[in-house]
Amino acid sequence: MYDFVVIGAGVVGGLVARKLSSREGSVCIVEKASDVAMGASKANSAIVHAGFDAHEGTLKAELNVKGSEMMEKTAKELGVPYRKNGALVVGFNEEDLETIENLKKRGIANGVKGLEVLKGDEVRAKEKNIGDTVKYALYAPTSAIVCPYDLTIAAVGNAMDNGADLELDFEVCKIEKTANGYTVTAKSGKKVEAKVVINCAGVNSDEVAKMADASSDISVHARRGEYMLFDRECGGLVDCTIFRTPSKMGKGILVTPTVDGNLLIGPTAEDIDDKDNKETTPEGLAKVLAQAKENVNGIMPGKVITSFCGLRSVGNTGDFIINIKDGFVNAAGIESPGLSSSPAIAEYIADMLDKAGLLPKEKKNFNPTRKPFHFFKDMSADEKNELIKREPAYGKIVCRCETITEGEILNAIRTNPGARTVDGVKRRTRAGMGRCQGGFCMSVVTDLLARELKIPYEKVTKDGAGSYINIGKTKGDA
Repeated sequence: MYDFVVIGAGVVGGLVARKLSSREGSVCIVEKASDVAMGASKANSAIVHAGFDAHEGTLKAELNVKGSEMMEKTAKELGVPYRKNGALVVGFNEEDLETIENLKKRGIANGVKGLEVLKGDEVRAKEKNIGDTVKYALYAPTSAIVCPYDLTIAAVGNAMDNGADLELDFEVCKIEKTANGYTVTAKSGKKVEAKVVINCAGVNSDEVAKMADASSDISVHARRGEYMLFDRECGGLVDCTIFRTPSKMGKGILVTPTVDGNLLIGPTAEDIDDKDNKETTPEGLAKVLAQAKENVNGIMPGKVITSFCGLRSVGNTGDFIINIKDGFVNAAGIESPGLSSSPAIAEYIADMLDKAGLLPKEKKNFNPTRKPFHFFKDMSADEKNELIKREPAYGKIVCRCETITEGEILNAIRTNPGARTVDGVKRRTRAGMGRCQGGFCMSVVTDLLARELKIPYEKVTKDGAGSYINIGKTKGDA
C-alpha cells in the first residue's frame, strides 16, 4: 500500500507528486495515457501569467500570483527553460481601454507588480510589430514563458528520482473506500492501494471524484483551443506575449514567442461535450490567423509548421476546485492559469494534507534538482568533443532541423520517465519538431526505440496504443 496515489500525470499531478516525494511517504502516479503530459499539459499557450486576469479573492488569483513568483526557481531546479519576457494586453478602442484599466486595478489588488498602461507610441516602442490599429496596452513585466510538457516531464521525473512510482496506461474505472484508505482500479484490472488519493485528472476530474463519492457537485467540461506553430525563423517577430482584451471565454487569441525560439498563435475557445475531441478545424485556424494578424504585423501563414488543439478543464464554479474529504483530495477545474499556478497548487495541497495530519515528515535526502534534457546544445565545442569521446552517440546527428543527436535520444529513453513512443522522444528532445516534422528522423528514432525497448520495429508507436507507424517489412526477410 502506498501513502499517496496521484491520479493524472499532467503538470499539476507531476508537481504534486514531486512535492509529496520530498516527504517520507511512498508515492505512486497513475496515468491513463501512454506517457505523461498527454492532456492539457501537452497543448496550451505555455504562458506563466502575471495574475491580473483572475478576480480578486478567488483561489485562481491567489495561486496564480504565488505560482508565477515560484515558477522561475521551480524551472531552474528542474532544468527547464524559462524566460520572463513580459506581456501586453492590447486594446483597439475606448471600451478596450476601460477593460485594460480595470485589469490593472484587479492586478494591483491581486499583488501583481509593475503593471503599466501604455498608449499609442508607447506601445510601439515596446513592440515594433504591434498591429496598426492597436491604441492601448496593459504591460505586465512579470509575465513569462515556459515549456509545459518539459515542466511536466521534469516534475514527474524528479518525483521518480526521489522514489515515486509511475503507472502508465492506467485508466481509472473504479475507486473504493477501504478501512485503510482507497483501492484504485484500472480498466486493465490492475489495482493500486493508497491511504490518500489526489485527483488531478484534468477534464475527467469530475468523473474521478464521483467514483470515490468525494463530490457530487463538481462538474467539468472541455473547452477546445486551436493553435498554429511557426518556424523558428519567425520567433523574433515579438518579444512580449501579446494578448487581446479578455472575454468571458478567456484571454482571446495571443501571439507569443516560445522558449524554444518558435512563434505560437492561438487559441480559440469552444465549449464542447466530447472530452476527447482534439481535432483542428479550418474555421478555427482561420479565426486564429485573422485575429493574430490584427494583434501583430508580419505574421506569415506560409511559415506554419504544425497546428494542434488542446482541451482546457473548465469547472462549474468559475474558480479552481481544491478540497479534501476523508483522505481524498480534488484538484478539479484547473483551467488557465493552471500552468502558472501549478507550483503553488502543489504547495496548497501539501498544506491541506498537513492540516489534516496526513503529511509525513520531510525526507532528509530529497534532491529537488534535475539535469536538463537539452544540455548538449548549451555546451562549448570543447565540452561537446569531450562528451563525444566518452559517448560517441553524441557525435551522430539524427534530427537535422533541430540538430538533435543520438545520444540525446538515448538519454530521453533511459531517463525517468523514459520515452516509449516517437512523440515521447519528440517532447523530450525536440527531434521531429522542426520544419520537416520528423520527415527525416522518424525512422531512426523508431529504430532506436525498438532497440532500447527490446521490441520489434513495427511495434513502436507514434504516440501510444493504435498509432502504429509500420506494419511490416517491404524488402528483405519476410
